[in-house]
Amino acid sequence: MKTLVTGGTGTVGSRVVEGLRQRGIAVRVLARKRPARLPEGVDLVVGDLLDPISTQRALEGVDKVYLLNAVAPDELTQALIAYTLARRGKVCHIVYHSVFRVDRFPEVPHFAAKIAVEGVLQTSDVPFTILRPSYFYQNDALLAEAVLGAGVFPMPFGSVGTSAVDVRDIAEAAVGILTSDGHAGKTYNVVGPDNLTGPQVAALWAELLHRDVRYGGEDLDTWETESRKRAPAWFAFDFRVMFQAYLERGFLAVPEDVANTTRLLGHSPRTYEAFARETAGDWLMQKAELGTRAVA
Repeated sequence: MKTLVTGGTGTVGSRVVEGLRQRGIAVRVLARKRPARLPEGVDLVVGDLLDPISTQRALEGVDKVYLLNAVAPDELTQALIAYTLARRGKVCHIVYHSVFRVDRFPEVPHFAAKIAVEGVLQTSDVPFTILRPSYFYQNDALLAEAVLGAGVFPMPFGSVGTSAVDVRDIAEAAVGILTSDGHAGKTYNVVGPDNLTGPQVAALWAELLHRDVRYGGEDLDTWETESRKRAPAWFAFDFRVMFQAYLERGFLAVPEDVANTTRLLGHSPRTYEAFARETAGDWLMQKAELGTRAVA
């Protein structure tokens, strides 16, 4: 049995690849360029999901597909090319990486793409499973400059709460589904145990970093403007719409979601505090190393 992982060099996909290899599963990765490293034994096809020829080559001899698309303006086209070619190749199982509560937020561009793909799968004759993870803890690992430097937690989580999850739990759930039976036709929410508010998360970072950290608030005009300095305008707009929807309607898991995630994993999902504690330690170590180099 061989599994193709699209997005297999990214934050979640790389962990799915590692988890499958640890279980002795043959894995192929489709990537736009050769990564610095891949786990031993992983087969690489350099190509693009917008290119049916390289996608077809990646699917040759494959039994299962973990279909993960990066957020992109053409995300839907990428996914449908991969799905159509996988169906033509008679793969025996597609596990699709969607997003938590996707059906409640159809105006969010990258959510709309996932809604469409879910609809195609649900009318398909290809066995499928839909994985719906919530916001990634690891997104916040990119905030060192804002949190450690400026003393601001900038993500507009709001005061009601936003569900989030550790990418290690997402990957573990995906690997479990890909290597066991009984998941065809099912949809799984994958969430962490906490509903996080902006003020609560800012206070946690302040405690871990031993400095003042304030919540940046919910001025989404300013948030989008700042985001455009580091990301394409379409990306900043997409995520601005997403956070606006979260603030208006909430992005909260319920106890049943946490219980189902626990059953899927076979253990309690990781907490945001544990992630933040690890990340704060990494940030402080990197800061100390930079200081040492500067003195030297």
